Amino acid sequence: MSQHPLKAVTLTHVRYQKGDQLGHFLAWVSLVPVFISLGGFSSHFIFRRELQTMFFALGLLISQFVNEVIKTSVQQARPETCALLEMCDSHGWPSSHSQYMFFFAVYFTLLTYRRLGLICRNQLIVAYLLVWPMAVLTMYSRVYLGYHTVAQVFAGAGLGAVLGWGWFWIVNNVISGLFPVIEESSFGRFFYVKDTSHIPNVLRFEYENARSARKHPSYKRAD
Repeated sequence: MSQHPLKAVTLTHVRYQKGDQLGHFLAWVSLVPVFISLGGFSSHFIFRRELQTMFFALGLLISQFVNEVIKTSVQQARPETCALLEMCDSHGWPSSHSQYMFFFAVYFTLLTYRRLGLICRNQLIVAYLLVWPMAVLTMYSRVYLGYHTVAQVFAGAGLGAVLGWGWFWIVNNVISGLFPVIEESSFGRFFYVKDTSHIPNVLRFEYENARSARKHPSYKRAD
């Protein structure tokens, strides 16, 4: 039986030097895109099913597809440390982690500023104190851990920021006009997909309607 070289799944394949506490911390930071995708957006679809966030997630997928196309076309090697990390069989320009996080940061900031859906402008502090610092830390972690060069992470960050802004414009100036159609479609009705971006204060709206429904007999749960 012929032996074929093995290749690791790179989704959570993050290495750091043993005993390096900063490296250990940055290794977890570099997994933030995975946590956002699997935890944040999956949970949101299960419990909220907001069209704004669904198209946010779709934009991130498109961004990652663009990243793979560019990497395959340019085929720029990773830094020399890739041998130790067993990552030399993949390309490094632009950094997909940096691109993901800066797309997320730009889109989230624009959502917050525009006060769309559950987001309100007061939550801009979340973007300034959490989302943007995490994006910068993710970019730094990829260089510190040896997965990318400085040029590769800056290329990813720049591309992610541009794509995030562009996709936000497309969603809220072109696609949002179709939100009512999607809501009324068979898909929308079956999955209870909704758009609340036209409601100024979604939390208050849901709170007041939940209280009103408690008094309405048609909303009573059957024991």
